[in-house]
Amino acid sequence: MTAGLVARTRAFIRDVVIPAEPAWGETLAAEALAGLRAAAREAGVYAPHAPAAYGGLGLALPDWSPVFQEAGYSPIGPAVLNCMAPDEGNMRLLELVATDEQKERYLRPLVAGEIRSSFAMTEPHPGAGSDPAALATTARRVDGGWVIDGEKRFISGAEGAMFAIVMARTDAGDGHPAGATMLLTPLDADGVRIGPSIRTIEAAIAGGHPHVRFAGVFVPDADVLGAPGEGFRYAQVRLGPARLTHCMRWLGLARRAFDISLDRANARELFGARLADLGVAQALIADSAIDLATADAVIDAAARALEDDPRRGADLSAIAKVHCSEAVYRVIDRAVQLCGGDGVSSGLPLIQYLNEVRPFRIYDGSSETHRWAIARRAAKDRAREVAAGEPRRDVVDGGAR
Repeated sequence: MTAGLVARTRAFIRDVVIPAEPAWGETLAAEALAGLRAAAREAGVYAPHAPAAYGGLGLALPDWSPVFQEAGYSPIGPAVLNCMAPDEGNMRLLELVATDEQKERYLRPLVAGEIRSSFAMTEPHPGAGSDPAALATTARRVDGGWVIDGEKRFISGAEGAMFAIVMARTDAGDGHPAGATMLLTPLDADGVRIGPSIRTIEAAIAGGHPHVRFAGVFVPDADVLGAPGEGFRYAQVRLGPARLTHCMRWLGLARRAFDISLDRANARELFGARLADLGVAQALIADSAIDLATADAVIDAAARALEDDPRRGADLSAIAKVHCSEAVYRVIDRAVQLCGGDGVSSGLPLIQYLNEVRPFRIYDGSSETHRWAIARRAAKDRAREVAAGEPRRDVVDGGAR
């Protein structure tokens, strides 16, 4: 199934989606998106990741990457296939955690593209950002449900979304622990206020990144996602794969930029030779090929580990996120350089692509935050090995070397 789906997606993106891309500085109209999604369904490439029982193609996580990369070859491809953030990550979370009734109310229309969603965790300082333990939004128990109070910021997709999965701090009670709870919250509910908007340099995610305020918002017990107090655990179910799918989509866009630069290098002549035959250009091309190959490999390893060994998968997804977020930027930046003046003009889309991928070094945890966590895990893992009897390798003065 996967090889055929990859081939169909590749052909669909190149033959149908790329010709429909909006001009520089414009956005894809809702009517155009609806028409392209209808064409994607007809082509058998729509919602590849979503469960088949709810309208998707049911592709297993380890097989997502080549399909998502083909979708990401166009900036609008993931939206057309309905595998764009934040909806894609929310679909997976709902698939794995939601009740059957919640899946019918939220997952089915989300997969169908009838609604959009958001994931409300990030908060203004000193609330939750890179440190989820700083979560400040609260949900207090009341008769029949919960009441949310707090402010979120940078809530991607919230403008025009039908609902948000809200992370709120809750006290212990009724047999559940204190911690965080996820609540499915309609964004037209009393007490919800969306805005102001936050302007950013990328534009691929529909619905912006606004503030969202919750003032006494009631959510019934039927709309608690999973068990109260278990929100941080469920967040890992969503965030690990969501980091990877960002890597997959933007790696596809980096491949598009690489192809643009190769076409220019093969056609442009300088100093009596093709640009592709000049050593300084070859170094840029080779480094980009290396970045693309290593990013692809670490995504594949992390995706398979998330299925087979979730702890190892979480570690690898953080490594993949750091590597890919920086690698795709380097690839696109080199493409700009190889294309010279055209690279920084509206004649080619490369600067637009550079703007799209630059925020990924911050989104879903900054590179610095992930590096801190990766280093801590590496040191702790090695200390456990030594404590279990593995010899130290730094011993000198006659010891093991």
